[in-house]
Amino acid sequence: MVSKVLIANRGEAAVRIIRACKEMGIETVAVYSEADSEALHTNMADESYCIGASSLKDSYLNMDAIITLALKVEAQAIHPGYGMLSENPEFARRCEEEGLVFIGPSAEIIRDMGLKECARGVAKSVGVPVLEGSDILKDEEEAAEFADKLGYPVILKARAGGGGKGIRIVYEKEKLHQAFLEVKAEAKNAFGDDAVFIEKYLVNAKHVEVQILGDKTGKVISILDRDCSVQRKNQKLIEECPAPYISEKVRRALHESAIKIAECVEYVTVGTVEFLVNGDDFYFLEMNTRLQVEHSVTEMVSGIDIVKWQIRTAAGVPIEFSKYDIRNDFSAIECRICAEDPVTMRPSTGKIELLNIPGGMNVRFDGALYNGLVISPFYDSMLGKLVVAARTREEAIRKMKCALSELVIVGVSTNRDLHMKIMENENFISGRYTTDFCQKLMEKHEA
Repeated sequence: MVSKVLIANRGEAAVRIIRACKEMGIETVAVYSEADSEALHTNMADESYCIGASSLKDSYLNMDAIITLALKVEAQAIHPGYGMLSENPEFARRCEEEGLVFIGPSAEIIRDMGLKECARGVAKSVGVPVLEGSDILKDEEEAAEFADKLGYPVILKARAGGGGKGIRIVYEKEKLHQAFLEVKAEAKNAFGDDAVFIEKYLVNAKHVEVQILGDKTGKVISILDRDCSVQRKNQKLIEECPAPYISEKVRRALHESAIKIAECVEYVTVGTVEFLVNGDDFYFLEMNTRLQVEHSVTEMVSGIDIVKWQIRTAAGVPIEFSKYDIRNDFSAIECRICAEDPVTMRPSTGKIELLNIPGGMNVRFDGALYNGLVISPFYDSMLGKLVVAARTREEAIRKMKCALSELVIVGVSTNRDLHMKIMENENFISGRYTTDFCQKLMEKHEA
């Protein structure tokens, strides 16, 4: 095991990792930008260092500064959290070259599975279904030809996309031109790679993902599944574990497929394999080669500390439990609490003047908030994750409504009321909701 870890992240992600390390007896080193000098993670870590100005590129994405600091303070490992540098193969490679344990998979796996066309190829090679689509498109004319062949609606995707960026759904031919230009531009700006491909868009599908964990002996297990279909602008809002309203036959097939893909690439540490599910049919979507934001909801059901096992497996510790040791007799729901205007949905900034975090049995809030904290405009708008668990899904929904009613954040606007509306929506309560749930909810509200 490693004895000192530098966390190359901020906010809720950094706080979560620091807590896991402290419980394991591992020293922690926090990094922060000028805007985050008073952030919670800087006070929780054993050591904290400013690594640059407020912008991401000058601080949390500054590979030179992070690696230089890790070597200077004699950390043995770097945990990238999620977002930031967590899926940057160059960062993983540089850590490996400097003798630092990168708490994640190898640079090669991050590179190959991060390119969606390569990941599709891996899935196909082990017999996992993928949606019909193209290779990387040469130009807009080729995109139009494929769209006509596939039939509308189609979806344009940046091969290096993530976090809801680099994706456009196109329902009619007249909209393809603008969508193609937007995806190319957004992907170039966000990922430095404007390569795009096209797939048939699956209507009325559920977005279901399987949590996987692999070690250096070649053992791979799946740790339950999650439904992430409640999305707005391709970004997840609510996650459930286990995924409701899918058959046990499909659930078993999803887990088997996720393990096949992970074993094929000799995956080590924590990752997620994502699928689209429509009835008894399912299709590989992508693989996330990192800790997911929504890992918390799986922990609440499984009883497995996913962050601790990510650290252990990266350090070479073999997995010491099997799928039969994973608890699965609970249902959990996670709501992402974001600082945003309830009407325009634009990020909200300001100083937190009053804060009340919900409590009670099987209620969890993963965040980095405190009274007086200033929410700046420089970073992601997510303030934290409210998670509840109960013996049944119906009880979990009621518990979430209670927890949301107790959550008080004064000083910035939040999406708390939207979550409450969703908890009371008949389609959500039934568990039959699909990826167009939020779009339909907004259209109904506007009408």
